[in-house]
Amino acid sequence: MSNPMLQILVLAAIAIFLILRLRGVLGTRDGFEPTQTPEETVAPRRFDVIEGTAETPDTDIADHAEPGSATARALAAMKEVEPGFAVGPFLSGAKSAYEMILLAFERGDLSEVRGFLAPAVAEAFDGVIADRKARGLTTEAQFLGTRETALAAAEFNPQTRLAELSVRFVGEMIVATRDAQGNVVDGDPRSARKQRDVWTFARQMGSSDPNWQLVATA
Repeated sequence: MSNPMLQILVLAAIAIFLILRLRGVLGTRDGFEPTQTPEETVAPRRFDVIEGTAETPDTDIADHAEPGSATARALAAMKEVEPGFAVGPFLSGAKSAYEMILLAFERGDLSEVRGFLAPAVAEAFDGVIADRKARGLTTEAQFLGTRETALAAAEFNPQTRLAELSVRFVGEMIVATRDAQGNVVDGDPRSARKQRDVWTFARQMGSSDPNWQLVATA
């Protein structure tokens, strides 16, 4: 047998041996083994994930009320009716109104601030002023400034859209009341005193009238 023929037979024997070994290791494919095509082997399973919808905190509310409190919820309801409402600017306006109203009351002339007073409050102030005049008393007043302005409480009625905001004030002023003879009967014209009040302002949210009215004092 020639060498070339011998080499062919040897290679054929090796090939047959390798085929048999592979069949033994890998096994055979039969009709019950599913075939798979690329990209379609297993469809990706879809999971519906429920995530919380945590909103960005309203810092305008968080700066003035405890998150989750009745006051915070009332403020949020007000903003739903009137998105342009903001607590910070309201408190700035309330501070100015406090100074104007308090000084007008002490001096006995409400003409410039009457529009900021609810009828019941205006009536009560008028009664005190009239009583002082009837007794011949006059008051000297100098407002030195508001040392504290803070939101104390908030309430909102969704049916009437009436909002009530109570504000705590600490003011400082010089007040002296004199009798008809000029004698000081109350206060001190040379000494400042602190004035602590909680005033409640009300307004119908969404109204075209932007003015708040003083509805209660304490």
